[in-house]
Amino acid sequence: MGLVDKNIDITRNIKVIEWLKCELLTDVANLFRNLANGAREELHEVIAETLSNIILICYLLGRRLGISYNAIEMKIGNKIRLGLVESHEVEKHYGDLTELARHLNSSRAKKQG
Repeated sequence: MGLVDKNIDITRNIKVIEWLKCELLTDVANLFRNLANGAREELHEVIAETLSNIILICYLLGRRLGISYNAIEMKIGNKIRLGLVESHEVEKHYGDLTELARHLNSSRAKKQG
């Protein structure tokens, strides 16, 4: 790979990172706007779509910044375990971290099975 090709690749990567950052901000703003309207039944699909976009963009942004998908998932797992150990408020009142851990473990078991 020549110097020009390397510079073009770096420039392209920077442009993609900036685009992903803008997309992330746009989707977070859309989420807040939709939540301000109330989480009515008809908004559930829109909110689910927006949340999935945010998660996808975070994975892609991490990848462009040199962080593997696996590393991101390991960090998520560590945060879940820490929240369980420290009895995070969401866990204490709703059991959300336990449910999320079960879901992620179930999804991984299906992939391996």
